[in-house]
Amino acid sequence: MSAPAEPSAPVPPAADGPSRARPEVQTQAAALMVVLELEERAPDLYVGQTPRSPLQRIFGGQVAGQALMAADVTVPEGRYVHSLHSYFLRPGDPHEEIRYEVDRIREGRSFSTRRVVARQTRRGEDVAIFALTADFTAGERPAVEHSLPMPDVPGPEGLPGLDEVLAAHPDRSQTARAIGLAVEQRYLEDPYDPTPKAPPHTASRTWMRVAGRLPDDDGVHGAALTFASDLTLLSAGFARVGGGWGGRIVGASLDHAVWFHRPVRADEWFLYEIDSPAAASGRALCTGQIWSADGTHVASVAQEGLLRAVEE
Repeated sequence: MSAPAEPSAPVPPAADGPSRARPEVQTQAAALMVVLELEERAPDLYVGQTPRSPLQRIFGGQVAGQALMAADVTVPEGRYVHSLHSYFLRPGDPHEEIRYEVDRIREGRSFSTRRVVARQTRRGEDVAIFALTADFTAGERPAVEHSLPMPDVPGPEGLPGLDEVLAAHPDRSQTARAIGLAVEQRYLEDPYDPTPKAPPHTASRTWMRVAGRLPDDDGVHGAALTFASDLTLLSAGFARVGGGWGGRIVGASLDHAVWFHRPVRADEWFLYEIDSPAAASGRALCTGQIWSADGTHVASVAQEGLLRAVEE
């Protein structure tokens, strides 16, 4: 399971990464690259680190982003991820390194498929905490093209960010600030609004970007978007009762899937719309749509999460 997703994400301390080019300025982009750059320990075995954090579990988007990076570095040049499907198996321990084992399942003429299992050591035992399957493509000539139109909403400029939101909810600030600011967000509505959402207006929308400049690498941007896609998504599951994270409902991610329709730069503003079409038996299905600032529909996301009342 992933850690509870607050409206922000971990900012790691400055550190030297082993492989890909990193931005010169220590921005959010550079901070995120510290997370996404992995150490190659052996053939098809990569190791990722977790930023210093008082949290008891690793943010799920971090593990998903790192696993996708591990898969990406094993595929031929010129192929980019078009979909990933994953399961959170156990809470990640932020004090232990994460080992990503890559299985090269298929190498076709147009597609490459990879399976990645993330493992940690628990009481001397090697256990799996996360599993991902990702498919990469060399591209196809489009026979059919269509997409959802972007909602007509204000742009990110002038909208409140995390500081403004937390000023109105000081009781939520400790947890939110502990998770950090690796992804800048501008809110079209208060994520802690106690008013329950009612049909037909159940969707929530947030502008996001990784401030700074990420490398010109499709694999990096796919991993960064995967990282960001786990933010706020599960909150759609309990929007019908209102209150946001830290209220009377808590949750954890069970699985996570992303379909990448078109290239996207995660270091430029994109709009993330989330909703939940169904919730039952303590689980909520949450879906998301992502558009770049010019209105291009770039990705779709789905996640099922476990929801529990605090008294439980």
